[in-house]
Amino acid sequence: MANLTHLDASGAAHMVDVGGKAVTTREAVATGHIAMSAQALSAIRDGAVAKGDVFAVARIAGIQAAKKTSELIPLCHPLPLTRIAIDLAFTETGVTATATAATDGKTGVEMEALTAVNITLLTIYDMAKAVDKGMIIEGIRLLSKKGGKSGDWQAA
Repeated sequence: MANLTHLDASGAAHMVDVGGKAVTTREAVATGHIAMSAQALSAIRDGAVAKGDVFAVARIAGIQAAKKTSELIPLCHPLPLTRIAIDLAFTETGVTATATAATDGKTGVEMEALTAVNITLLTIYDMAKAVDKGMIIEGIRLLSKKGGKSGDWQAA
């Protein structure tokens, strides 16, 4: 268990001490997709969803979620985020969300980017569920991270 940073020597969960780490610029990008019916896709594209502007609400939800990541995931450190960007793009079968999170800090922002994508997609589901309850959220993953002791990483 020595290789698992969130477990102490006895195997108990604990928050990693980042006090001795250097402050560096860090960035993470995550993505995910929500597949939906043609009817739901058209309603979102045409601004015909009864609850309002789906993309505007989903972006705000994703930004708020990133800022609250440490409240949602027990062992995450609260971070002073310098940037959260949510990009939404229509595909043939639904919507792809991409979240970019950045900070100048002692630990990475991967969880903030992943949380932002999840909540963005869940918000799209919530906004459009009256049109299509069978939407599928899929493919949520980290695309890249920059900075920190482990350096840069890019998904294959």
